[in-house]
Formats: sequence, structure tokens, C-alpha cells
Amino acid sequence: MTDIPTPAPAAGPGPGPDDNTSPTIPTNAATSGHGAGGDAVVAAFFALHAGLPRQGPGSDATTRRLLALAGPLPPRPRALDVGCGPGRASLVLAEQAAAEVTALDLHQPFLDELTRAAAARGVGHAVRTVRASMADMPFPDESFDLIWAEGSIYHLGFDLALRSWRRLLAPGGAMVVTECERATGSPSAAARAFWERNYRLRTRDENVAAARAAGYAVVAVHPLPDDDWFEEYYTPLSERARAADPAVAGMREAVAATLEEIAMRREHGADYQYTGYVLRPRASTETDVNHR
Repeated sequence: MTDIPTPAPAAGPGPGPDDNTSPTIPTNAATSGHGAGGDAVVAAFFALHAGLPRQGPGSDATTRRLLALAGPLPPRPRALDVGCGPGRASLVLAEQAAAEVTALDLHQPFLDELTRAAAARGVGHAVRTVRASMADMPFPDESFDLIWAEGSIYHLGFDLALRSWRRLLAPGGAMVVTECERATGSPSAAARAFWERNYRLRTRDENVAAARAAGYAVVAVHPLPDDDWFEEYYTPLSERARAADPAVAGMREAVAATLEEIAMRREHGADYQYTGYVLRPRASTETDVNHR
């Protein structure tokens, strides 16, 4: 991407493979303008998200659960948090797994926020930040024991990310990602229209098949609870949106798109969900667990 990222929806790939900054906001609103107008909407989205507890659905409890499902890791695993945002997952990995965390994002204010938080929580020595694109990560092959991507893989795309990031895993390493997917075979017309504008959601079966096709064993799947959408994300974000100044350039459009997204979740949340996938590169004779 360019140095000014184009944000993307809360559950689907954004406009292109270089857009790996974390605010999970609707593509149609962020990209409906061109030039200065479009940039103003992007800036307004970042203003709405600045300083929030999270930049997408999730929780520390979910991070810990996915870490437990990942199974055994080295005593001080080398972890890569891709599209880390302000780094809530990075902090949990450093604290719970004693990981040496490399946190990668393109939005420098998020990396600065993580650096401050890590120092305040006594794990500053264990977290280093890297400003780079997830589409072209500057690391040698087999650099990490654990690759982590909560709420960010959509920027590159599920299939492409799994294939292109695999080279970074050391032998015996694991990858943990979260992805939004359809929760029903017959979503409401409103939910279908919303996601057709933003990102084509797949089913769990389709995502599992894609992971297997990319050469991974699916160790575990973990649907995120509904609270993960609201407690530290949509609830504070909606409060921020309702208090925003509509006179700020781009803010009216950003607020409208944000509130539409939140309303969609409240009214049609049974139609789609975020799911965590725990993956390990598969040997030719290895089988994985039943994902149902």
C-alpha cells in the first residue's frame, strides 16, 4: 500500500494486498471518494478508531484460548503478530507465552501505542515493532515459531496470506488467524447485500478447505463469542462515532458507515461470525481434526 492506508471492513479483505493497517472499517465508505475527499474519509476513520481498546472483534480471553489451542511451543517462542494494530495480542503473547514478539503494522501511531503499552506492562524487552507491509515482510524463511493474525488476514486475503506466510514458519511452527465467515446457508437479504458490497464471506467448510489446500493441518477452530464484537470494539466505537464532530472533513461519511456496520451486527449477527483457525504445516501423511 501507500503510506496512507485504505481501511477495510470488519470482516473481509480490503482493497488490496498492501493495506495492512488494523482499523476494520467499511471499504465502500473509505473508498467511495477520490483524491482529497477519499483521504479525508480515511483520516476520519482513523480518528474514530484512535485510542480504542481494539481495532476489531476480539478479546484477551480469545487470544489466550487460541494460544492454548496452538499446542506446545518452544520455551521462548519467536512470534510474529501480523497487522498488529495497537498490539493487544502482542501483549498477551509476550505475557502468557513468554514470546519474543515482532509486531508488524503500517500505521506508526499504532506501533508507538504498543511500544508504550509494552513498557508499561513490563514486557518492553520482549516486543519489537516493525513498520512494513504484510504483503512483503522483510524476514528470512523459518524466522518464527508462531505467526499470529487476529482480525487482519483479510487485508491480504485468507488464501494468499496462508500460502505466502508459510515460508516464515520454522519447523514445528503454528499459525493462528481469525477470519469472518458465513454462519448460515441462508443469510438475510440485508446481510447478503452488505457483505456483497464489502467482501464475499465464505463458509467454514470453504475456509477449512482453503487451509488444507494451502498445505496446513487444521488443528482447531474456535468461533468468537458475540461479546468479542461489542465489549471492547463496537460499544466504544459507537460512543466515539455518536460524539464525533460532523463538521470535520470526511467525518459524516465515516460515522454513517461505522454505525451502519454496527447496526448490521446487532440486527443480523446470526448470519456471520468471526472464527479462529489454528494451523500447522502438514506433512504428506498427516491428518487434521474434525473442524465441526
